[in-house]
Amino acid sequence: MIRVVIVDDHPVVRDGLRGMLAGAGDVEVVGEAADGAEAVTVVRAVRPDVVLMDLRMPGVDGVTAIEQLRDFPTRVLVLTTYDTDSDVLPAIKAGATGYLLKDTPREELFRAVRSAARGQAVLSPSVATRLVGQVRQPAAEPLSDREVEVLGLIARGCTNREAAAKLFISEATVKTHLVHVYAKLGVKDRAAAVAVAYERGLLGA
Repeated sequence: MIRVVIVDDHPVVRDGLRGMLAGAGDVEVVGEAADGAEAVTVVRAVRPDVVLMDLRMPGVDGVTAIEQLRDFPTRVLVLTTYDTDSDVLPAIKAGATGYLLKDTPREELFRAVRSAARGQAVLSPSVATRLVGQVRQPAAEPLSDREVEVLGLIARGCTNREAAAKLFISEATVKTHLVHVYAKLGVKDRAAAVAVAYERGLLGA
């Protein structure tokens, strides 16, 4: 079972998400929080696999909470109403694994939670569009063929281990390639790297 914590300042939203996730079959809601500070406390206590995090909340906001959770193995999936540049970019830079809008269809949300639990980047199309161009920086040098291969597999949802198996290389080598990719693209994580790579035409549609 994928253990999930829901963070939102509106009780009706938390109740709705809890009810929706109950239908996934492989997801268990193990905690809730109404703001960022409470979220950090709950995550430390129950150690979930995934946190569904709203951004705009009273007190400690979502981005601050994401930054405070960076050292935890928990994956943070932003689920919010807002997809403006001022919301998206700070959340991704803070370390969010993914960013979805609250109008995301039920089955897509289930898939996103499962992907996030595996450490895979999850971005709604509108969010990816806003993200590219904001996080990219001129590449010091082009990506190597192997780096493009690795990033392509990551974009298709492979974990580091799965990518390593497909390319017949070690998982450590995959991680090294990704570090180089992040540096060349001027980003800090998988989600941003995939978004920038698509924008630059480095990966096929």
